Formats: sequence, structure tokens, C-alpha cells
Amino acid sequence: MHAPEFMPTPSAHGATSSMAHNKVFLRHLLSQRIQNPESAAQVDGLIAQAFVRDVAILVLDMCGFSRITQSHGIIHFLAMIHQMEQAARPAIAGNGGEVIKQEADNLFAVFSTAEQALDAALDTLRALDAMNAVLPPERALLVSAGIGYGPTLVISNEDLFGAEMNCACKLGEDIAVAGEILLTGPAFSALPANRYLCAPSRYQVSGLNLESHRFEQCLYDRPLGR
Repeated sequence: MHAPEFMPTPSAHGATSSMAHNKVFLRHLLSQRIQNPESAAQVDGLIAQAFVRDVAILVLDMCGFSRITQSHGIIHFLAMIHQMEQAARPAIAGNGGEVIKQEADNLFAVFSTAEQALDAALDTLRALDAMNAVLPPERALLVSAGIGYGPTLVISNEDLFGAEMNCACKLGEDIAVAGEILLTGPAFSALPANRYLCAPSRYQVSGLNLESHRFEQCLYDRPLGR
């Protein structure tokens, strides 16, 4: 049985190699979905197969934008964002993660497991603490973090979409304070047992009731440099 003419196949313009997972391919599929509503379920299946996977999402948000830019200017804050990236990217890569995008003072990364995302957040905070030890107070690098876990539409090196992405953003950007790591319920449930102490917390943001867990401490001796 042949696929409908509009359906991309492995040989169609290299769709499953050079086009797979990128925004051009996604836009093509969405256009076909709109033009062929009777085949929406089939196109949805193709989109899910190409883009949706279970990932842990780490959202890092730099704190103090308004205060720092007002007192020191935007270029000063941009330099601080660059320093934050210098700390976060090695921590993300070192824990098996992939940076998907960086927007303003936010960094978004995905991992195979929630533990990897949490360890990357902890390593980022530790690297920033080391930097802050030799920086003047007005240049202190402070971030908050939100972590989600679940099926997410991932466009390689471009963007992320999904319920857990949305919740991780709200936790990391809107709720968490400097140095705080908040995990969604699914992210906390995906952590290995008896390795991390997290305190349950509940928030309401934009009409959403968010049940989350605030990281408190590791319950094991975590090696340096991990």
C-alpha cells in the first residue's frame, strides 16, 4: 500500500536524513495537515515519529535583568549572559544534554533522563559559584532553573514545544528564585529513588495549578567535576 502523494518518504528529498527534525520539514507537514484535513491523523503520526520524544527539559533563567540593565546597561548584562553560557554549556554537555536554543537570558536544553537535567543544573550552579567567588557583587552570576520531563516536540537546534516545556519555563522563569531548582511532578517522579531530597510545592501561574518539587540536597556524595 503506497503512502498518499503528499506524505514524505525516506527517499523524498532526503526527508529522513537532512530534513528530519528541522523546522522546514515540520512546516511542510503542518501545511499538508491544513491542506488535507481528512489525513490529519496520518500527518500527526508522521510529526510525532519525526519530532516527539520523551526528554527531560532544563530551562535556565538569568536573574536580575531589570535591576542590572538599569544600573549598568544592556552591554554589561549581555557580557554576563555570555559568562553564564560559558558555565552552563559544559555542564549540559558533560551530563549528556543538548542545548536547543538560547533566547535573551534563557538557555534551553534537553536530556534523556531527569537525573541528567538535574545534575546539569547543579553543575551549572557550582560553576557559577566558582566564578562569583572572584567577581565583584555587582557582577554576580545568578540563575534559576526549571526542569520538566515527558513527550516533547523537539526541533533540533531550534525549538521545543509541549506541556512539560511550558511548565518547566514557568517554574524556571516565573517562580524559581536565584539558585533554586524546581522540578515538575513528572520530572521528580522520573528521578531515581533515594538519591535526591526534594520538597513538594504548589504554585498557580497563568491559571495553571503547578505541582512541583524544589530540590533541597543530594542524598549521596556527588563527585566533583561531574
